[in-house]
Amino acid sequence: MTTDNAAGGAPATLLETRYRTVLRLLPAYYRREREEEMVEVYLWDVDRDTQDQSRPTLGEVASIAALGVRTRLGAAGGAPRRYALAGSAVRLFALFAVLLQAAAAVVDRALELTWASTGGPAQWQLFRSGFTGHGAVQGIAAGAIWVLPLLWTVAYFALLHGRRRLAQAGALLAALPSLWPFLAPLVTDAFLPDSPYASVCVVFAWLTALGLCAAHHRDAPAAELPVLPPGLAYLACCVVMGASVVLVPMAADPVWAPATCFLVVALGRLVRRARRPAGNVEATLALAVLGLLVLALRLAALYSWLDVPVPAVTLAAFLTQAAAALLSTAALAVVGGRDLAGLSAGTPAAGAGSEPPPGTPRCGC
Repeated sequence: MTTDNAAGGAPATLLETRYRTVLRLLPAYYRREREEEMVEVYLWDVDRDTQDQSRPTLGEVASIAALGVRTRLGAAGGAPRRYALAGSAVRLFALFAVLLQAAAAVVDRALELTWASTGGPAQWQLFRSGFTGHGAVQGIAAGAIWVLPLLWTVAYFALLHGRRRLAQAGALLAALPSLWPFLAPLVTDAFLPDSPYASVCVVFAWLTALGLCAAHHRDAPAAELPVLPPGLAYLACCVVMGASVVLVPMAADPVWAPATCFLVVALGRLVRRARRPAGNVEATLALAVLGLLVLALRLAALYSWLDVPVPAVTLAAFLTQAAAALLSTAALAVVGGRDLAGLSAGTPAAGAGSEPPPGTPRCGC
């Protein structure tokens, strides 16, 4: 069945129908404003006699799909409230997740180097053995796994200084080591991981990287932390993570430090929200999503310890941290959901998504 061309009443060609089908990847508000103009541009230099034998190119489809992501993660003033809210929440999630992984990578390597360099030749040789003596492929992979996660720090500071492309490249490279457990069996004699921890690490790293690439697009506002300056927030995360390992060394697995840092931030967010009801709903929701991933990491790592004899106090610490992550994530989700419902109903007190009256200073909460 044919449709009428909006421009002149003529039956729509198959190519026009295909373009309109692809344009359904865009949100309805954007199609209402731009669909006819976009179809006209796409058909401008295509002979009408050949349009029934033509299709949109792969590049055009990819471009429309990317535009669909950008418009659904829009910025305030250029998109309806729900799309602007979604965009702000995803941008904050990506920023928080990049910060958490950046601080975790730096602290982990700093403590590892400190341990290796202060324990005598035997400990230094043990550290070096992780990079040598296993063949060229595994040696290169071990070096990349050690170095590339440091690019989370590059991505974090580049993002907050307006270097969007550098931040995206840094995040994508930093996420690559998470794939090695699944690629190693293809080039070495290693086996696929038999615990869910490696899979959760892949999900965490790539959700962060892809969230950064999708939400921090060229039309998005500049990235900004809600409370602390970028350098101070980074330093605070490093201090909390380092202290959590130094003070409780028997519980120091790869998840202990970042999960502890998340719990401190989540508690601070909930306290701030209790004192200031007009809180930033996007930050609360972003932390709730981050909490789900941290909880998944904690449970996956805990599963890996079930077959290993560990002291009861260590197991208790892991279980306590998992319970705390569950409770804080649930609290963030409840508070964020209530604020979001109030915002949708137009309640001013819910409203981090609304603009303050002229002349009101921004608290940045």
